[in-house]
Amino acid sequence: MGCLSKLKTLNISGNMIESLPKSIENCRSLEDINANFNKLTKLPDTIGFELVNLKKLSVNSNKIALLPYSLSSMTTLRILDARLNCLRSLPEGLENLISLEILNVSQNFQYLQTLPYSIGLLISLTELDVSYNKITTLPDSIGCLKRLQKLSVEGNPLVYPRVEIMEQKLDTIKEYLSERMNRSPKTPTKNKLWLTKFTKWASFNGRGSSNMPRDEMRESFIMAPEYRSTDGFSTPKNTSTGMFSPRRIFSPRHYFSK
Repeated sequence: MGCLSKLKTLNISGNMIESLPKSIENCRSLEDINANFNKLTKLPDTIGFELVNLKKLSVNSNKIALLPYSLSSMTTLRILDARLNCLRSLPEGLENLISLEILNVSQNFQYLQTLPYSIGLLISLTELDVSYNKITTLPDSIGCLKRLQKLSVEGNPLVYPRVEIMEQKLDTIKEYLSERMNRSPKTPTKNKLWLTKFTKWASFNGRGSSNMPRDEMRESFIMAPEYRSTDGFSTPKNTSTGMFSPRRIFSPRHYFSK
């Protein structure tokens, strides 16, 4: 498969496939992968470092528990469909997906319980479907998604925001979350870097420049670890997480830590 250097569309849906070969990373012209309705439990660890032209990734109706961290390097990705899996969390570095328009992680049922705060930095997001999971709290940062036109949260045991808020129009919900983020004294004290990024990209409180060139956005957002090429493959140069590494500083896990 790795020899198919000009392949743009791969449809392997509706089979009994349990894994994808690592050689798929050599298909660097791929723009669309449809691997729905299989038995995948994971994706190749470094797939995101290599398939830099991918625009659509559909892996719904599988058994995937975790999406690889390298996925955050897919800055051209527009559609990510990972519903009906066993997802326990979304990958760190989610904010790097600056072209992502549609994110569907619905129907992971009892497995998906939280959303990362970085979801508010998906500057191109228009549709977000997190329905039928175990999510109890929506992050205030969702109020920063200026382009969001559709939000689906039904089927979750939501405690926050309250039911009467979620029954309002989307614009009202976003305004409520944005105001809560603005009023909360914990936001800047726990992680001032988050607030700085929301403000810089005009996703928070209407400040900043929303007409930033795409290349400049990419340079500022990408925080993936460096990697070196070996025999046609890219592997992480340093997978450790240092005290002051960008991966640690901007990690949603670090944001919520006490």
